[in-house]
Amino acid sequence: MPGPPPLGLPWAQAEAQAFHLHGVSHFARAERNAAKSRAAFEAPSFLSAEQARLHAAHASLRAEAEHWWQALAANDEETVCEAVNTAFSDNPAAGCAVGVDGSVLSVVMRQQDLDAMPTQTPGLTPSGRPTLKNLTKRDRTLWWLTSMGSNIIATLKEGFATAPGITAIDLAVLTRLPNTQLLGFVAYGRWTRQAITSTPWHEPEDALRFLDIGQDVTCSVTTTASGTFSSTIKPLDISRTSGLQDLLDHAQEDPDTPEPSLADLDISLGANSTPSGRMPTTGSDPYRIRTFAEWQSDTETSPTSPRPPSPAPQPHREPPTSLIPGQTLVLPEEAWQGILIAFTFAGADADLTLFLTGADGRVSDDQDFVFYNQPSTANGASRLLGKQAEGPHVTEKAAVHLTALPEHVQRVVISINMDVDTGLTCAALTHAELYMDCATGAAWTFQPPADPNIRAMVIAELYRHHTNGQPSWKLRAIGQGWADGLDGLARAHGVDIE
Repeated sequence: MPGPPPLGLPWAQAEAQAFHLHGVSHFARAERNAAKSRAAFEAPSFLSAEQARLHAAHASLRAEAEHWWQALAANDEETVCEAVNTAFSDNPAAGCAVGVDGSVLSVVMRQQDLDAMPTQTPGLTPSGRPTLKNLTKRDRTLWWLTSMGSNIIATLKEGFATAPGITAIDLAVLTRLPNTQLLGFVAYGRWTRQAITSTPWHEPEDALRFLDIGQDVTCSVTTTASGTFSSTIKPLDISRTSGLQDLLDHAQEDPDTPEPSLADLDISLGANSTPSGRMPTTGSDPYRIRTFAEWQSDTETSPTSPRPPSPAPQPHREPPTSLIPGQTLVLPEEAWQGILIAFTFAGADADLTLFLTGADGRVSDDQDFVFYNQPSTANGASRLLGKQAEGPHVTEKAAVHLTALPEHVQRVVISINMDVDTGLTCAALTHAELYMDCATGAAWTFQPPADPNIRAMVIAELYRHHTNGQPSWKLRAIGQGWADGLDGLARAHGVDIE
């Protein structure tokens, strides 16, 4: 169980100063000095409270995970079925764990219908020109059988990988029969862990080995006397198998009935809605860091604590300043204490990433790379706050406390990257906009270009600067990227993606 994000005193002081300087005029020097002193006094308590709360959350998660693991290893039916069905949820052939008996798991799998298979295959004419050739009925059935065997093996391997206490899986396959268009069982049997793990799986033809390595395997596609496979798919007689017959009886219910039906298995389980750990919401993240205002509010309700001052009123927010590529501006001092970053988009998925680099634009080590697998760094000074849907759009947020960054960090590079496996580019994003604001109510927006040639983009950067001889931070809008996505983006900033 991963531990909570590390937090440091510079982060706590930046949070406290941002809170206490709320609404205090730049010209009220005495009030500003008093606010900074109060922040310096309260920051250690705030830090200690957050560290204790996060470590308590970690201990609770570890205890919960240990309890869950013991239940999974002991083959608790509810735990095993839930875990296996979560693993099955992104499979092209929908699978459903329906029960556990000792160390044997029962699974129903929904195979693609034969009528959905192609009827033609690429080929060449006698003169060598490309063409499509009609598949014979037997070849089409063999193609379907090979597909079913592949799906059976993948389902079995994933089931064993997910449930370590399971030694065998009883698996039955449903499909819609070509002649009747009704669901029927076309294969079932028992396969042991040892049989699956000891069999080599290299070539497409290996998928047909499921017929030989299982126990009591029955399949509607049979081998003829000449050694070839039959060309017809008929439902298996399961009248003597009460469990399968009961499932099939439910599968043949009227589809208009309000009762959930096994006939919908291919729809409800084949939606490919993969559970994702990359989109935490504020309410579901056990390591969500409280703001200083939240901590102080909790302290205020404690009967043993002195009453702190009431939170400052919310600042008046002017319309955000819209930036164009290449434009730079000096950030107000209040922005150094904390900047909220929000990237909003629709049309496709993208991830927000941050690079904390030196003046050369490269990170000093991988710890200065903030992404979905490492959402917090620099002791909390830079962190992702999660991704969630907001109406028709998706927004991913981050927070950066510039004053809490280590001295070696000269730039904060704000970037996005598409999933390369989808083949989509930044042109697939719609309503893409970067929004940034700070405690004074000042805000800035930038709309990155929808470039069809890139899959990762630096949208903007924050960098140290000297203005009139005094240290400052500036913001630059950029909107340039890399065709090879996150790999190219990361390498350009000194991170090797393995």
